Amino acid sequence: MRRKPKNNSNHRQGAFTLLELLVVIAIITILAGILLPALAKAKTSAYRIKCLSNLHQMGIAAAIYIENYQGSYPIAYYYKFNEKIGEYISESWDLTTTTSDGNTKITPGLLWEGNGAMAIQQCPSFRGNANWNIDPYTGYNYNTSYIGHGQYESIIEPTKVSAIKNPMQTLLFGDGEYAGGANKFMRSPWSSPGDSSFSGRFAGTQGFRHNKLSNAAFCDGHAESLSHRYTENEDGSHNVSPRTGFLSPDNSLYDLE
Repeated sequence: MRRKPKNNSNHRQGAFTLLELLVVIAIITILAGILLPALAKAKTSAYRIKCLSNLHQMGIAAAIYIENYQGSYPIAYYYKFNEKIGEYISESWDLTTTTSDGNTKITPGLLWEGNGAMAIQQCPSFRGNANWNIDPYTGYNYNTSYIGHGQYESIIEPTKVSAIKNPMQTLLFGDGEYAGGANKFMRSPWSSPGDSSFSGRFAGTQGFRHNKLSNAAFCDGHAESLSHRYTENEDGSHNVSPRTGFLSPDNSLYDLE
């Protein structure tokens, strides 16, 4: 008895034709073209918000430091050598480097009074070298021209909080960046009494790396994203690297007024 051929119509109905596959691929490509930029934008926004959170916490740390040190901000930097134990110490506001017998140890800096999570010093959007290449975390700078000062500045001692006339409009920390990578010492565009002998202000600029925005923390504790970028400075605007700059055309956001 001859068997009837099997009915393969179900198989044919369940298979995709080449045209159908091409249509599906085209739809997926269109959706990817729509979704990927949105996802990239969301990621950039998340990084910016995380950076603002870091800066806000740094502002809180500064407020605690002021309470503990009779109203004084931490000095931006100084160096010392202990001859008795042969130890070289590089103290900075963010990280402290101690070198002894060829061994190097890095600990939280003056702002943190030697305690805390060092990773907060890393801006999530910064990609590049540290200002001091040995630093494991980097991306932020501190108003050295008017507040932190330092060992080799025109004024060495850091500013007292009582000297700041308008805390809401005085920069404290920000997204440090220049042609050589990150920088941890924020400079005003024009000479100040605190750093009158300093040259190379283009090395103390801010990075506009959050979708053309630059994050900053102010002396009153708030942090915000700023869009205005200025390149004119005492040492020539031609030295300012692309995507970096100053946050005011003069020293008005940096000074104590």
